[in-house]
Amino acid sequence: MQPNLRTDTVTDPIHDRLAELLTHHPLRAGQFIVTIYGDVVAPRNDALWIGDLIGLCAPLGISETLVRTAMSRLVAAGQMEGERKGRRSYYRLTEAANAEFLAAAQAIYAPRNGDGWRLLWFADPSAALQAIDAAQGRIVALNAQFALGPARGAPPDGALEFAARAEDAPALLRQMARSLWPLEALGHAYQQFLDQAAALADPALAARPDLALTARLLLVHWFRAVALRDPMLPPDALPERWAGVQARAGFATLYLALSKAADSQIAATLQDARGPLPQLTPALQARYDALTTQAGTQTEFHFNNLPKASQQMR
Repeated sequence: MQPNLRTDTVTDPIHDRLAELLTHHPLRAGQFIVTIYGDVVAPRNDALWIGDLIGLCAPLGISETLVRTAMSRLVAAGQMEGERKGRRSYYRLTEAANAEFLAAAQAIYAPRNGDGWRLLWFADPSAALQAIDAAQGRIVALNAQFALGPARGAPPDGALEFAARAEDAPALLRQMARSLWPLEALGHAYQQFLDQAAALADPALAARPDLALTARLLLVHWFRAVALRDPMLPPDALPERWAGVQARAGFATLYLALSKAADSQIAATLQDARGPLPQLTPALQARYDALTTQAGTQTEFHFNNLPKASQQMR
């Protein structure tokens, strides 16, 4: 199914640009549904009518069949649970999935780099493997029982933690970080995100609620694919001119610029079993406050902080 963002037959350069973008970066149904729930549904603590979910996905080339198949798999995996009201089906995150989504939201919307380092020792090597796997790249094995990572969040269960700091040798610290974490590949991924986001850097999107919501979902979808892989190392361990800094500021700026129109579209068109979804919640306000800090101290958010879309769509 090809993307079709038009609602009529009139030529529209914004629709055409988004459609062209999606031909180069096609979406997978299950992953995009996770993005929708993380960005739209979870911070409102609500369910979503599957008809609205189908409506959000259809213009982006995801068919009703693909949506229903993906939702069935998410239910089977214990991430979603459904309820019926009359002839309508509504789906919400399970309690376990909601905890995972909250952790992911922290990494996407309110990240915090590690404050120093922690050295971890595990009595049981198998526990070390489990902890490293669960950390999703944030900590790395030094041998069968020792691991190293940024001092951020709670340490893994069953680990003996040693606080560590690097002496004044910044070049060696960056060399160590490059040898243990795939920072070069991650930097390229952040740069690719900036190239993708540049295509959404059009002030006209913020003036059209339906397209603002579509653009914001794409923005989050592309950014989360990189942000959830970022170990968030202490800043002095990162390469000079680290693309992640620009990417996070650009994401925050563009997200905020799109959100007023996107949230009005959500309140006007999406619903759970009780009625329309709210436009703003305390969780969303906290999200916007965190993003404002990332974007900078400016009080207005402009699209010209990113490269012009025309430079990327030649």
